[in-house]
Amino acid sequence: MPELPEVETIRQTLKAMVINKTIKDVSVFWPKIIKQPDDVKEFSHLIRGQTIEDIGRKGKFLLFQLTDYVLVSHLRMEGKYGVFTKDEPVLNHTHVIFHFTDQTELRYNDVRKFGTMHLFSKGEELKEKPLSTLAPDPFEDTFTFSEFYNKVTKSERVIKNILLDQTVVAGLGNIYVDETLFKAGVHPLKKGVDLSSKEIKAIQKYAKETLAEAVAQGGTTIRSYVNTQGQIGMFQQQLFAYGQTNKPCKHCGAPIEKIKVSGRGTHFCPSCQPN
Repeated sequence: MPELPEVETIRQTLKAMVINKTIKDVSVFWPKIIKQPDDVKEFSHLIRGQTIEDIGRKGKFLLFQLTDYVLVSHLRMEGKYGVFTKDEPVLNHTHVIFHFTDQTELRYNDVRKFGTMHLFSKGEELKEKPLSTLAPDPFEDTFTFSEFYNKVTKSERVIKNILLDQTVVAGLGNIYVDETLFKAGVHPLKKGVDLSSKEIKAIQKYAKETLAEAVAQGGTTIRSYVNTQGQIGMFQQQLFAYGQTNKPCKHCGAPIEKIKVSGRGTHFCPSCQPN
């Protein structure tokens, strides 16, 4: 699943390719992707003639800033965007095509069909789901220590699950939670209520640091992730915990262990991250 750094990389590459393009028409081949409005004909009608003025991001969501609307897009497991000329063959699993007036197309491809699109009038996108319940991500000024500390220390859940909760902190997925906890020296099974102020400060610090490093590297290539220009992310070369099962810890040499936490593969160093 594309996580925050991958989505940010996609945002940056798309921004260089589609800003100021005007949508002439849209083809929707899998209507279930369109969640708001729930009528695909209305969605198509509203979006025709709209120009893409900017592309933002909140957590793992892309925000296409149009003339009058904001298109909120979540890639989920396998969603990908690509820009093509209208004459290029349409790939399998292409479910939405935005046809531009300059004869190019923005195509949304999704093998699993889990991705979603919500269209809101400008200013309404943060008032309704899916963004209304989303916490700040580590890059936002509103991601304050006091609020983060209160959410973590009130929870009986293990810290791995707390950090995956997008209402606590947005943008962290399985890869970057493992990396953050490794750098913070916190065991993934430690409960929120048992964490010290020092540990929570370390988690906050390394969540932002880890994500920033991954963005600089274009994200992490795990299985099928590539950005919109077909380039792979390189952050996997810097992973300390995720996917490193039985390899020596880069800090102490102890073998990295893998366990399941609520069904998610979880990697940690038993020496650097004592429980």
